[in-house]
Amino acid sequence: MKRINNYLNGKDFAGTSKSTLPVYNPATGEVISEVVLSNKDDFDKAVEVSNKSFQDWSRKTPLYRSRIISKYKDLLESNKEELAKLVSEEHGKTLEDAKGSVTRGIEVVEFASGIPHLLKGEFSQNVGTNIDSWSVRQPLGICAGITPFNFPAMVPMWMYPVSIACGNSFILKPSEKDPSCSIRLAELFSEAGLPDGVFNVLNGDKEVVNYILQSKDIASVSFVGSTPVAKYIYEESAKSGKRVQALGGAKNHLVVMPDANLDQTVDGIMGAAYGSAGERCMAVSVAVAVGNVADDLVERIHSKTQNLKVLPWTDNQADMGPLISKEHLKKVTDYIAKGVEEGAKLVADGRNYKLQGYENGYFIGPSLFDNVSKDMTIYKEEIFGPVLSVVRVNSYDEAVSLVNDHPFGNGASVYTQDGDVARDFTTNVKIGMVGVNVPIPVPMAFHSFGGWKNSLFGAHAMHGTEGVHFFTKLKTTTSRWPTSIRSGAEYKMPTN
Repeated sequence: MKRINNYLNGKDFAGTSKSTLPVYNPATGEVISEVVLSNKDDFDKAVEVSNKSFQDWSRKTPLYRSRIISKYKDLLESNKEELAKLVSEEHGKTLEDAKGSVTRGIEVVEFASGIPHLLKGEFSQNVGTNIDSWSVRQPLGICAGITPFNFPAMVPMWMYPVSIACGNSFILKPSEKDPSCSIRLAELFSEAGLPDGVFNVLNGDKEVVNYILQSKDIASVSFVGSTPVAKYIYEESAKSGKRVQALGGAKNHLVVMPDANLDQTVDGIMGAAYGSAGERCMAVSVAVAVGNVADDLVERIHSKTQNLKVLPWTDNQADMGPLISKEHLKKVTDYIAKGVEEGAKLVADGRNYKLQGYENGYFIGPSLFDNVSKDMTIYKEEIFGPVLSVVRVNSYDEAVSLVNDHPFGNGASVYTQDGDVARDFTTNVKIGMVGVNVPIPVPMAFHSFGGWKNSLFGAHAMHGTEGVHFFTKLKTTTSRWPTSIRSGAEYKMPTN
């Protein structure tokens, strides 16, 4: 059985822990490897090498760091296929979807290579008589990232490239469900010339997470996952004085206006609701049908679900793969049963989906509910599976109220041909990421990713300028060089 160890100080690190967890192939249900569950000794070693490497790395010039990151980007590009296969084998998503996620991660690395410009400070001459003032951004120290199973390449790359570019060292704790890609990402960074110990991968479960949160040596924590865990990460990090950016759950609405182009709308909904088996924090899980558009919308979506190809990632015809685990499959099917119990109309039922030769895999077909109301569990809670709920409303104002009243505020979109509606929507919805005729409004790397309300805990979103600000602390200097010796204290506030 292949054992996946940690990656510390530029090499494979077995550590002292004898505990492991199985890693499954979601398409077959078979155990394909085991991953180490790091103990306190392994964690302490990771902190030790991270702290030692930070002392030298933080003194390297931004241009020096940029050149290593540029080489890293080239290596990621040339190894994209391998990285995508690692993602698909352990997560289950289609190979094309995995490639796309790797590309979106590489875009953040490309952004981080511009760090000499991004770290430029501000200067003001003569803020007072013969007094100048300037600000600079300096690294924090050891930063940590705790990442989810659904994007084992992209989400880590939202964090560590920007952090390392800013001069920090970084400890990544990937999901124990699909850890192999993170190890390979670290190996490639070393190959690009990153000094040993700057980027370390520490595998484990909640025990390691708690070591990270409680450590006085770690300056910041970045997290993506469910809202209850994000809130826990935020609260526990604050107790030890850490900076924290903790992205939580979502219930993303897509509002369909009566004037929307339905062909484009339905195509957008299909990809956003059922792509990656719905295991995306930006997946559309609620379609809000305004006015008389509902019947046609539901009929068209239902028709397309019948032709969706649910297959293992090794089949290049696959539109959607399995869910990540047996436990998650049960959770999603329980939500479907709850929707039926509470009175929603189940138009397409993906339960009991079986694929010949893959009977033990964690497959589920696309599911579609109509006549969902806001008091139903399937509307209120994040399902994180290929389950779409259609809510019917009479007016645009009612649709906006639904979006704004929901406790999650990650993403929302509107499909319309009316510019006034689009402008009002982008201005007035209480959401962090908004789309107009775009189903999944994920910002590019040079913008920042983050929601509102219970979808984000902390003051900073991820990557982009927000990421640079999160991974640095601001220092402002005020300086005067008198031309002659002056004596006498000043007891009033200086004003000129």
